[in-house]
Amino acid sequence: MTAPFDSAHPGRISLPEAPAYPAAVPFPSPRCPDETIPPPPPYPGSATPSDASDPAGKPEQQSGSEKRAPQEGLGRRGRVHLAKRQRGIDATAVGQLLLQLPSFLAGLVIVATLSHHLFPGMGWLGVLLWLASGAMAFHRPTERALARHLLNLRHPTPGELDRLEPLWREVTARTGVEGRAYELWIEDSDHLNALAAAGHIVGVTRFSLERLSDGQLAAVLAHELGHHVRGHAWSLILGQWYAVPGRFIWAAVRRLIRLVTVMGRGRMSFWAAALLLVVGAIVLAVAWEYWYLTLTLVAAPYLLAAVTRRTELRADHHAVAAGFGPMLAEVLYMMQAAEREGGHAAASALSGCGKTAAITPGTAARGGRRSLSGKLLSSHPDYYTRLHHLAPYLKRR
Repeated sequence: MTAPFDSAHPGRISLPEAPAYPAAVPFPSPRCPDETIPPPPPYPGSATPSDASDPAGKPEQQSGSEKRAPQEGLGRRGRVHLAKRQRGIDATAVGQLLLQLPSFLAGLVIVATLSHHLFPGMGWLGVLLWLASGAMAFHRPTERALARHLLNLRHPTPGELDRLEPLWREVTARTGVEGRAYELWIEDSDHLNALAAAGHIVGVTRFSLERLSDGQLAAVLAHELGHHVRGHAWSLILGQWYAVPGRFIWAAVRRLIRLVTVMGRGRMSFWAAALLLVVGAIVLAVAWEYWYLTLTLVAAPYLLAAVTRRTELRADHHAVAAGFGPMLAEVLYMMQAAEREGGHAAASALSGCGKTAAITPGTAARGGRRSLSGKLLSSHPDYYTRLHHLAPYLKRR
């Protein structure tokens, strides 16, 4: 392409004038004073009436892969307003910490005793190191080791990240949370489940990633994010960590009792019985003397389970506040149907807060029903209760 020649100035080449940019149209325009801002894009997983049907009024048929494909409304690219307070702690998280206080005190006594005998004159150093070790719940390398070796999680593949990241950006953008502060993980499981653990772990099962629609998966992620921003995940794992010494001693005592019982079947039956009587008398005397501590230790697991069930309802409310209430209800209906078909062991509950939520065979009675102790010690409310608490928010739509 050659430039035009300027006859008035033979040594110069004239350039064409730049096109004028169109003038900006004010909003609302003078011609249309009643013009309004266009509505926001639909929620993930939902469809507008124009998209849900063709001009003839017949529903549009979609394949399973098209249904799970990321939508254009997901994965925001523009400016995101972050909340000033990224994390908090609600009443249920405080309740978890208070109910695990007896286990913490028992662990403190055990660590102090061992440190005093192993390091005479420096026992305080062992106690100080044990107290400071609770900060490891927010240490990224420690979290990754916890995710891999204790929770059996793995990093998502590039294809799985392509599915998760747009949904995660949408969830965090709606709640004003910095999504890059958390790490997404995958659990190779055939159950519909998800979890929030430590300070930054958010995990979903491979089954959930493959079977749920975009909106449903976003609702699950919003639920797990609620556990983090409300302090449920870190408070639970912190209490469990400080309870390790007490649990270790209790496991050792149980094994000792089993060993004495096995030995008592032979020639040592008389001495085994005498030892059991002596140990039992000491335990009963201590329990009677410190009856308030004994009552607290007995009731604490049941109270902690009740508070943990309340945290699940709080996390559901967080997902509803982000606009994922209908999609979360769909997931709960799916899990309720799976539980009816295959029993409690076939369906998992959303978010174990650092542990799987599937019902173990020991908590189920005959006929597929859980025993009374299993219900009282369950960390998740039943699906009917969760849907009942979601119903008022669904009616407002």
